[in-house]
Amino acid sequence: MLETKGLTATFEGTDAMLKAANVELVGWEKIGSGHVCTFIRGDVAAVKSAVEAGSTAAAAIGEVIAVNVIPRPHDDLHLLGRFLAKTATPPAAK
Repeated sequence: MLETKGLTATFEGTDAMLKAANVELVGWEKIGSGHVCTFIRGDVAAVKSAVEAGSTAAAAIGEVIAVNVIPRPHDDLHLLGRFLAKTATPPAAK
């Protein structure tokens, strides 16, 4: 996930993340006070690479508040986000 201050930095960071690695955009959420958080998913290495590229791009034109990669998130984590509960599907069992 990539949290920025302002929508423009979010768009720039999200664009860079999606171009940098084979990741899927799960969605984004307005946190408040101008903060916006973008969520992506993919394999851990791809997500780490994408988040790094996204945070660099977002920082060039705005403010990055936080970045985080959660390897193997718990199946119930999607219940925390307002939009995640509607759109996210848990990964298929292997």
